[in-house]
Amino acid sequence: MRRSIRMALAVLALGLAGLCQARPGPGDVPPDYLGHARDGHEVRVSDLHGKVVIVSFWASWCGYCRKELPVLAALQKLKGAADLQVIGVNHDDDYDKYKDLSRRWKNLEVILTYDAADNRIGKPYRIDGLPFMVMIGRDGRIAHVHTGYGEDSLDTIMTEVDDLLAQPAPASTDTANASPASS
Repeated sequence: MRRSIRMALAVLALGLAGLCQARPGPGDVPPDYLGHARDGHEVRVSDLHGKVVIVSFWASWCGYCRKELPVLAALQKLKGAADLQVIGVNHDDDYDKYKDLSRRWKNLEVILTYDAADNRIGKPYRIDGLPFMVMIGRDGRIAHVHTGYGEDSLDTIMTEVDDLLAQPAPASTDTANASPASS
């Protein structure tokens, strides 16, 4: 009987631990830190409050990721950088690969950052496939998360971006005192 109770408690503890480490999702405040931009400044979600933010995790070996970033840059240009900010976080590459692609994409008007081997940026998001996209509304909360998607998801993504852009910017910074989903 004692063994059964201990086993049940162990299973319950593992289940609760899993819930505590769940991937941030719609309605959650995203992890704030997104790395350093090419010009060296620190990129934080909280600094972009009032904008719609698309965070796209990518890697050089992900063909769709390499197609997607120029499309997202064009979308940002079309919608206006005052309202939409795209951040491309290089994930799962060595630094030299990132620097090479960053130089090639020097004219992309998006923020590019690098997630080092410690996975400080990606780890809180629990990335399990690339491309991996997080859309953050003007209120600073996650609105949508997409994993391992392709061109067939483009219409859905565009509709979601348009819906987020149609929402008014919040009058106050409600999320300034909220804690991120995980760090």
